[in-house]
Amino acid sequence: MSRTWWKESVVYQIYPTSFMDSNGDGIGDINGIRQKLDYLKSLGIDVIWISPMLESPWDDNGYDISDYRRIQKMFGTMEEYELLLKEAHERGLKILMDLVVNHTSDEHAWFVESRSSKDNPYRDYYIWKPARDGKEPNNWGACFGGSSWEYDEKTDMYYLHCFSKKQPDLNWENPTVRAEVFDMMDWWCQKGIDGFRMDVISMISKDPQFPDGEVTNGLYGNASPYCCNGPHVHEYLKEMNEKVLSKYDIMTVGETAGVTIQEAKKYAGYDSSELNMVFQFEHVEIGDGRLGKWTTSRYDFMELKKILSKWQRELHGSAWNSIFWGNHDQPRAVSRFGNDAPEYREISAKMLATCLLSLQGTPYIYQGDELGMSNPRFENITDYRDIESLHAFQEYTEAKLISEEEMLECLKLRSRDNARTPMQWDDSANAGFTSGTPWIGVNKNYPEVNVKAELADENSVWHYYQKMIAVRKAHLGLIYGAFTLLEDEHPQIFAYKRKYEKETYFVACNFSDAEAVLSLPEEFAAGCECLISNYGRETYEDTVKMKPYEAFVLKI
Repeated sequence: MSRTWWKESVVYQIYPTSFMDSNGDGIGDINGIRQKLDYLKSLGIDVIWISPMLESPWDDNGYDISDYRRIQKMFGTMEEYELLLKEAHERGLKILMDLVVNHTSDEHAWFVESRSSKDNPYRDYYIWKPARDGKEPNNWGACFGGSSWEYDEKTDMYYLHCFSKKQPDLNWENPTVRAEVFDMMDWWCQKGIDGFRMDVISMISKDPQFPDGEVTNGLYGNASPYCCNGPHVHEYLKEMNEKVLSKYDIMTVGETAGVTIQEAKKYAGYDSSELNMVFQFEHVEIGDGRLGKWTTSRYDFMELKKILSKWQRELHGSAWNSIFWGNHDQPRAVSRFGNDAPEYREISAKMLATCLLSLQGTPYIYQGDELGMSNPRFENITDYRDIESLHAFQEYTEAKLISEEEMLECLKLRSRDNARTPMQWDDSANAGFTSGTPWIGVNKNYPEVNVKAELADENSVWHYYQKMIAVRKAHLGLIYGAFTLLEDEHPQIFAYKRKYEKETYFVACNFSDAEAVLSLPEEFAAGCECLISNYGRETYEDTVKMKPYEAFVLKI
């Protein structure tokens, strides 16, 4: 297995709106990120993935881009972005840009032209269809509620939008669209960015038949089988690689909804000539119910263990994993996979860090997870800002599929806004995020959970993340080693070996709030070194009685 910088990197995701506000308008910005570069460097990360900061009407928090070559004014200027690149590079940090090219904003110049007339040169930049029996071309439901089709009165046709109606899907079958996208990507590479995180990139090729989808929630048909991993997606990505990616030493990761192991090997296989790695979402979708993610069900640990192990085992030697607990679209990691009750928040956050940073693949840490930030548990629908959450609340409660009280409980656990509350820097007003009024409410626990307090406490979650990152970087076996699942039937413990050349490691994580008994593998029982332990345990007998959420890494 060849060594590369992006396999050995640890990525930190910044959601710029909520990271650091430098000018008091309540919204994070580029200069706020620049102020915190030394903080990120001290944590030990290598790459910063920043969610979109390009010009946008902000219907979906910047994932609706109206100009791919202009910085959104509320974030700053292009000159400030170029300074951010320069100052990050001076510190040995790389910048990963969020590339959103499945769709644009309906305010993008291309779409303004496209909808102006049927014979406009830009008409074929998007996907237009005539009515079927006086209605939408098919029954597909959009990810943010409602139909995937929006009627345009001027030309008496419908355009496709898999997300918001203000996010029309680009027509990647049009070679001119692909050429426009590739030219824009090359422009950013020449500016010196270090790679791309590609938003919903598995959706750029649709089934040309546009068939009806299965109706599962009583409202709309499921479009996923016809929009994800479509017939030409790999052809388009190979072309992207040939025209742009192969010309630069950059890192690429694709967000690939609906991806399977076999598809992942096509996207990110060592000989695929497409992407370096992809995000898969099997583990974060555990527990989804009749209304998809909108449920109060807890995840099934045995299923989690099975899914993580499958991806570790089956991609080894053929493709590279990307590993994560959370991001801007997921609830807080400690609330979803750990335990955010006061007595367990810190120890379970450290356990999750141990697991994340000891698996094969490039790890992604979402801002605030290094503090053990938790879901804010907003009490009122008026506290939410996320388009997906607001539309789902309205659509499902009006259809009487769920009560308002039940839906609020679902939002407290699964809304995207759980991860979007401001970064908690200190115990001053608004957690030190802004001197103004924050665009979304701050988590009430910020007086206790914040950067200032954790930097001052050597036993904090932050210091544990710093140490675990250093442990990973000091031991190539934790990066490249083969994965072997142990204790596969244990209902509480995720335990595995990592083996690389002459190095062998043993990792054990108790995912429960109860003690659990574990037998060490024979070769470790004979004597081993503890690289890290979230309880500070130093000696290990043949049989270990693991405490709630205990985790450790041993090396022979």
